[in-house]
Amino acid sequence: MLNKVPEVTVFFWIIKILATTVGETASDYLNETLGFGLHNTIYVMGAALIVILVVQFRTARYIPLVYWLTVVLISIVGTQITDNLTDGYNVPLTTSTLIFAALLAATFTAWFASERTLSIHTIRTRRRESFYWLTILFTFALGTAAGDLLQEKTGWSLAALALLWPAAIGLVTGAHFAVKQSLDPGHRRQAPNAVLAFWLAYIMTRPLGASLGDLLTTPTDESPAGLGLGTNQVSIVFAVVIVGLVAYLTVSKRDEPTPPARRRRRWSGNAVAQLPTGCASIVASRARASRPKKALLAVRSGAPSRLSIRGVGRDGAALRPPSKRAAAPAKRAYPHSLGPRPELFF
Repeated sequence: MLNKVPEVTVFFWIIKILATTVGETASDYLNETLGFGLHNTIYVMGAALIVILVVQFRTARYIPLVYWLTVVLISIVGTQITDNLTDGYNVPLTTSTLIFAALLAATFTAWFASERTLSIHTIRTRRRESFYWLTILFTFALGTAAGDLLQEKTGWSLAALALLWPAAIGLVTGAHFAVKQSLDPGHRRQAPNAVLAFWLAYIMTRPLGASLGDLLTTPTDESPAGLGLGTNQVSIVFAVVIVGLVAYLTVSKRDEPTPPARRRRRWSGNAVAQLPTGCASIVASRARASRPKKALLAVRSGAPSRLSIRGVGRDGAALRPPSKRAAAPAKRAYPHSLGPRPELFF
């Protein structure tokens, strides 16, 4: 399985912010404008998310359309989870923020304990992909709760909040590159704070998208900074932009994950060369294809037969026998007392 998460480029962050805004505006549109209500909205979007997650897990590589549709749906569901707790069950934002922060920390802990990494560049197994999408869900829920809590406690305007989150993301990005530049050139691609910087920025893009959505949809009579464009118009426009960018990435493959470096396949097993009657049969027990571990000689009788090879690699695939160059030590070790040196076929 190849890595199923795209490369982190400028397109990644643009689509992520747009998807976050769509998650905010689409939730309000379904809940308020269409009158679905909080519970019905989360039921409908939850069912759609389960369907697209099944498709996402069944793919063997990164497919832009499937991946970003999953992100959009999970942003809506994450927003609705927080809104249901706050408006439907009267859970204080302080409590929900602490709950989602604890759940996110527990997910990171379990992920690292199981896989020894939190990097998004190695999402190549079902287990890592499960941890990844669970983390994404909690980042959306936490970002919604934390953003609403900050607005509730400070009373800042929509314009101030729309400027605060880009500034915070800029500080995280600047700190990351400052640490990266302080390292030796050979270690800059593996900066120790890269994973932390990515996830901090990922969490903060949620309240950034929500602030942007509120700024565009809030009527001017409620807030001087509001543009009053309406939730349905903003959702449609942003969805069209997302579809256009995803189509471009599908064709250009600008965000295709970098394939892992190919490793030399190891071979272990027995290669048996049965030679004509009276000659030696060589059984080479191999540890790896480049260096023979040992060679055993035995005299067998019988008619000539074909070369018999038994060997499998770590992944269970049948492997080729050693090359002539690898079998050279066995040739040199052949004792002349057995007669003429037989010809080896591997």
